[in-house]
Amino acid sequence: MRDDSQFQVTEVSASYWQVTFANGDLNLYDADSVEQLADLLTRIEQATELTVVVFRSAHPDFFMAHWDMLSDQARVAGMQPGPTGLHPYADNLARLSRVPAVTIAAINGRARGAGSEFVLATDMRFAGPQAVLGQFEVGLGSVPGGNPMGRLARLVGRGRAMEILLGGDDFTADLAAAYGYVNRVLPAGELEGFVDTFARRIAGFDKVAVAGIKALVDASVPIPDEESAASLAAFFRTSGRPENADRVRRLFDLGLQRPDGVELDLGRQIAEST
Repeated sequence: MRDDSQFQVTEVSASYWQVTFANGDLNLYDADSVEQLADLLTRIEQATELTVVVFRSAHPDFFMAHWDMLSDQARVAGMQPGPTGLHPYADNLARLSRVPAVTIAAINGRARGAGSEFVLATDMRFAGPQAVLGQFEVGLGSVPGGNPMGRLARLVGRGRAMEILLGGDDFTADLAAAYGYVNRVLPAGELEGFVDTFARRIAGFDKVAVAGIKALVDASVPIPDEESAASLAAFFRTSGRPENADRVRRLFDLGLQRPDGVELDLGRQIAEST
């Protein structure tokens, strides 16, 4: 892992790693994130003793805000397929969900769009009281690309998945927990300690047993690669269309991708931009 990587690894022990994501003032997910996450996943897959990985954020207000809408789309579109044969964005999420180690997201702050898709690909999600999750792409005229349709439908049920995806609204930590979007909400100041204690508990168990349990749970609710490929293809077809340019422009005028702007209340502002 490079010293300047957005994903900084702390090897607490051979069986337990913490990964802290840091990318600018908003923790946006971009083309560099895609490439660096692919490298990290290879490292996780090759760590034979690794049993549990906790993903954290370096920013208290943004776990992973969303996809960087100013990133080089040609670079992204031109990326070569990953090991699953999928485009690297979808490949990363598929691989993240399937690594033999258990993956846990400790969510403080906002995780929308690509950030939501990232945490949905982890095995468990625990949230602080100020966490906010959501899939706002419908408000931009786009189909989400990281297959939250499939993951949410399996996780929270069809009706609630439709509410999350078609409403494009923000979900508070408490409502996300009530729906099953996250496992539970921890009181203020207790998220990091709880997740660390839980991760250490899992890390102390036998790796073969942990990996075997995860594999069988996954087999009971499989997400085919073809489904992920279809989601990303739909995103590429629908994003950036000229008929939605005014909506996107208005959001940037209101401070999209700035820490003190519309990002603080994106769910409401998405509806008002339509």
